[in-house]
Amino acid sequence: MQPIATLHSPFVDKFGLPRQPGLISACEAYIELLPPFNSMDYVRGLEAFSHIWLIFQFHQHKDKPHKALVRPPRLGGNDKVGVFSTRASYRPNNLGMSVVKLHRIEVQGSRILLFIACPDLIHGTPIVDIKPYIAYSDCVTISVDSFADKAPKETLSIRFSDRATSQLALLADQPYGDHIEMLIRETLRFDPRPAYKPDKDDKEYAIRLYDLDIKWRVIQGEALVEALVKLPHGD
Repeated sequence: MQPIATLHSPFVDKFGLPRQPGLISACEAYIELLPPFNSMDYVRGLEAFSHIWLIFQFHQHKDKPHKALVRPPRLGGNDKVGVFSTRASYRPNNLGMSVVKLHRIEVQGSRILLFIACPDLIHGTPIVDIKPYIAYSDCVTISVDSFADKAPKETLSIRFSDRATSQLALLADQPYGDHIEMLIRETLRFDPRPAYKPDKDDKEYAIRLYDLDIKWRVIQGEALVEALVKLPHGD
């Protein structure tokens, strides 16, 4: 399959990535159409739809074997179920699909950009197809959703250290400066740590957002953001 577009997102690594689309509001991503698909002819009329389906490749797993049984986070990270009953990324054909809100389409010279709400995909994900979301056929109002019958709970309150607060102020002139605090809060509130981690886990974690390493740890049910480390270009 030939990728038709590439995703641009603040989520550079898998760790911390929202486990489903639509969970985070303080993040805007965009899809850039690749040649020869960077023509408005390919997306003419798409702006009339509020949401779109993205069919994509789990490109970091292309050369890694899949498993028949996987451990979904919603079951605590220990119980196993079949890969086809989950949205796990290690799959026989490395394909995924997500529905996202389409904000707008912009033409910037030869670039065609589709700005979307926060997806559950990392930066650089190859998009292999785009389809409009159609509510009367795509929305199932009565369904049985097994272990994923409810949205994940917000389990952590968030606090910034004095150091992190000062570093936030220094980011005000960055393109992401006006929403980076909210993005951090929304990312951490669902507790992105592995589901099997014990309650008394006080390890320091790092989540990569844009060109920042967000250093944080959990203390008595509260996520403490300790530092925002700006990474050198190319890291």
